[in-house]
Amino acid sequence: MKKILFVLLLSSFFNKSFSQNKLTPLEKQMNDSVCNCLSKLDMNKIKTKKEATDALTNCIIVHSDLIMKLAEEKGVSVTDADAMNNIGIKIGKNLFLEKCEAFTQISLKLAGDDKNDDQNVELTIEGTFKRIDQKGFNYFVLNNGQNTETSFIWLKQFPDSENFMGDVTKYKGKKLKIKYDEIEVYLPIAKGYYKVKEILSVDVL
Repeated sequence: MKKILFVLLLSSFFNKSFSQNKLTPLEKQMNDSVCNCLSKLDMNKIKTKKEATDALTNCIIVHSDLIMKLAEEKGVSVTDADAMNNIGIKIGKNLFLEKCEAFTQISLKLAGDDKNDDQNVELTIEGTFKRIDQKGFNYFVLNNGQNTETSFIWLKQFPDSENFMGDVTKYKGKKLKIKYDEIEVYLPIAKGYYKVKEILSVDVL
């Protein structure tokens, strides 16, 4: 889902050429689910682009099962970045055309001045690669040398990410350096908000 969040925004607000299409039942379910999630947010508490991005990311993550079903409905592979981009574009168009007020508000915050954004601090960690867990999204699992496993969620394309789309057994036991960002997401199973580590880059040492 290469830069899916920003594609959603750009396609919705700045592409004037699209027309209204009848939504499939699955598209309607996705549209209503994401809009409902966004509508529950307190927009007054979202001050920066990063906070807006995190909020939109969260509302998509919690419905990753529907994204997988949409990919299946469209007959595309979830590893096809261009095809997943197109799905992201369609979701954004639907939210805009179906007049989701919360999506309009969050998009305006994403398109606004970023002078209030905090300076991003790059976080890195090194550890031994163990596996990739598939839970809707893929999670890299590292051992930090103290028999403690740490997970990192793979949300967007990062440099050379295609190397990890197939068989990753060749990386097992190898040392990796992961650059990541911490974002807050809602976990339905746990019924609460938790910070997760989003992958920005992965280097094999």
